[in-house]
Amino acid sequence: MTAENPAAPATQTGPTAPDQPPYPDADLLFIDQLLSDAERRRLAAARAFFQAEVRPIAVEHWNRAEFPFAILPKLASQNLSGVGAGGTSPLLSGLLQMELARADTSISTFFGVHHELFATAIETLGSDDQRARLLPDLLALKTIGAFALTEPGHGSDISRDMQTTATRDGDEWVLNGQKRWIGNGAMADYVLVWARDTADQQIKGFIVEKGRAGFSASTIENKIAVRIVQNADLTLRDVRIPLENWLPGTSSFRDTNQLLRNSRVWVAWQSVGQQFAAFDVARAYALDRRQFGKPIASFQLIQEQLTRMIGNATLSLSLMIQLARLQESGSLSMDQAALAKASCTSLMRETVALGRGILGGNGISTDFEMAKIFADAEAIYSYEGSYEINALLVGRAVTGISAFS
Repeated sequence: MTAENPAAPATQTGPTAPDQPPYPDADLLFIDQLLSDAERRRLAAARAFFQAEVRPIAVEHWNRAEFPFAILPKLASQNLSGVGAGGTSPLLSGLLQMELARADTSISTFFGVHHELFATAIETLGSDDQRARLLPDLLALKTIGAFALTEPGHGSDISRDMQTTATRDGDEWVLNGQKRWIGNGAMADYVLVWARDTADQQIKGFIVEKGRAGFSASTIENKIAVRIVQNADLTLRDVRIPLENWLPGTSSFRDTNQLLRNSRVWVAWQSVGQQFAAFDVARAYALDRRQFGKPIASFQLIQEQLTRMIGNATLSLSLMIQLARLQESGSLSMDQAALAKASCTSLMRETVALGRGILGGNGISTDFEMAKIFADAEAIYSYEGSYEINALLVGRAVTGISAFS
């Protein structure tokens, strides 16, 4: 059967090469027109770099659960560590994050933990000395940071029940405790450890350098998602750090709210990139794969599934554009960040499942890339606040009643 109106689209984003489908970047709403000419050029250059340098190496390293350290100088040379700084608009920053996740979720997660959480914490909550001493190498990707909040027994309730402690002893702090699921933790030069100050029972942030006596990190094995990311279990046994390793901008857990809010936004952008990644692979496969003598892209069911995929991705992108506007105006709240994280990741789950189905049996092999995209979506769905926790934050916002005990 054929569609009632098979006419080709009258417009599309830019010229299409003979071997390219219409809307080659899948931008049906011409989102790039919201950017300035300079921003549009930077986005196009970044997308080309991610697709040429990151995406081709991702599956091999994902299969081996190895981090591609050789790519760091290339990432640094693109000035990608400056995302969100130096006059970069929230919209461009978000679109860059989306495009990196579109190329590979693991590298996107590595960069997000390093920059959006660790480097941003130093920039916004650190001392002048900490900023001067640490930021240049962090932004150049010469040193790597990690963000240690979650514990083996505490994730969603970490603000109430954190067990890791920090005790002042003269001109030093002594840290004790355990952390789990720490992104970059197995390879980081610096870890921002959140611990409860035994003097006032408030949660504060402390910089722990790799190699400190009593500090150990063990890589978490056998993951089915973001396998390139070196997640770790951390143990701190009487780890002594200088007094000045405390981030002076942290005096209670409330000081983490800006970081956690922005990290939820970053992960929501990741979920949009994940959907476009699934669409890219599914569309290319559908155009190439032939059954019954013709491309499966000509089948009505396949076209309907691709429509749902691009519809979910575009709806998610539209929501994130409004969040970027709120960020730019300074009015973004945790309620809105939680709405974006919950809604976009929920749509993402459906999108990647549709994509995996379009590839049939090939959809469960990383040789065809979709299996990696499908599996990585589960990590996005769970980290930086699970779907359920973010849904309850939105529920509290719209009812005025907290469902948390």
